[in-house]
Amino acid sequence: MAIDFNASRGATLGVEWELQLIDTETKHLRQDAREVLAALPGLSEDGDIPKIRHELMESTVEIVTDICHTVGEAKRDLAGTVAQLRSVAEARGTALACTGSHPISDWRDAVMAPVQRYAELVEQMQWLARRIQTFGVHVHVGVRHVDKAIPIVNALSAYLPHFLALTASSPFWNGHDTGLASSRAIIFGSLPTAGPPHSLADWAEFEEYMDTLLRAGTIRSIKEVWWDIRPHPDFGTIEIRMFDGIPTLREVGMAAALCQSLVTLFDQQLDRGYTLPRPAAWVVRDNKWRATRYGLDATVITDDTGSTTPLRDDLYELIRELEPVADRLGCAEELKVAGEVLDHGAPYERQRAIRAEGGSLENVVDAAIKEFYEDRFVSPREVAHGGM
Repeated sequence: MAIDFNASRGATLGVEWELQLIDTETKHLRQDAREVLAALPGLSEDGDIPKIRHELMESTVEIVTDICHTVGEAKRDLAGTVAQLRSVAEARGTALACTGSHPISDWRDAVMAPVQRYAELVEQMQWLARRIQTFGVHVHVGVRHVDKAIPIVNALSAYLPHFLALTASSPFWNGHDTGLASSRAIIFGSLPTAGPPHSLADWAEFEEYMDTLLRAGTIRSIKEVWWDIRPHPDFGTIEIRMFDGIPTLREVGMAAALCQSLVTLFDQQLDRGYTLPRPAAWVVRDNKWRATRYGLDATVITDDTGSTTPLRDDLYELIRELEPVADRLGCAEELKVAGEVLDHGAPYERQRAIRAEGGSLENVVDAAIKEFYEDRFVSPREVAHGGM
């Protein structure tokens, strides 16, 4: 099976941001994406890739950038769409926010979006699909040649815990603290074709593997392979799907800068004749679990012999290593936000801090809305004890 990879001209960017629709009075999710999209036909219907579109649940709308060349451009694109979406939503008594899960809404109350492929997914996956009332961010980075795609995917798999821990934002599920930094990683990761990418040698082996899955009836299209990192042949990109829902545009910019810088670094190393690292599958799986459970406090495995290091320390080192690359790409300021997250807390830590201050889960929702609208980290005391 030949799969054409429409190579990009460089490390272009595309970002997909899944947003919650929240009732401003009850703080629960509202299942009215259809009405919101209908009020924005210019964004939801124009072109092959609309700027705003349905996701699996009616509690979600996904906003999508055009092809961008810089992180700043991607942020401006998202901000423009959010401004139009916000005006329509607020007129309906709906607020916007983004965290990996909604702290208090019950997935059993969700309404499925009126999209045929989602109906087929639910029919096939049943309970696994019906409970995916989760929210994430996907970042596409362009790759210049098909031969680079699989080696870069393999190398990026070592950074699944880094991507997840910085953005983990789903400690609460159905009104309870799960004890995890990211419940979304478990909920979405339970789908049969989700999870860490398979370690493959090259594009030919990727084609062979996809062909095998199609012949076996495991998938009907390669788009049904929902790996945490996957090549996207149509776009000529690598799609990093590991991020939990990200509350602020600043942190979305951080995620995009991290992805663009890493892909560019690996692309340059391939040009110089280097062989990129290819971590063992057990290391990738184990590290993903560690970040899922412990977030930034995880201790991650650094080689196939079982050596370990604190993830926080590894992230500080990674940020320093990527600074020259980010500077050349024009996203150094966005990359620095990762340091702010390490200093002030990832989203799951900020949410739990509200509870520790005596705040309710409704206060946690309030904080997420405030962070989204004001594009800044909200302190626990701003929303706990009736502060909002």
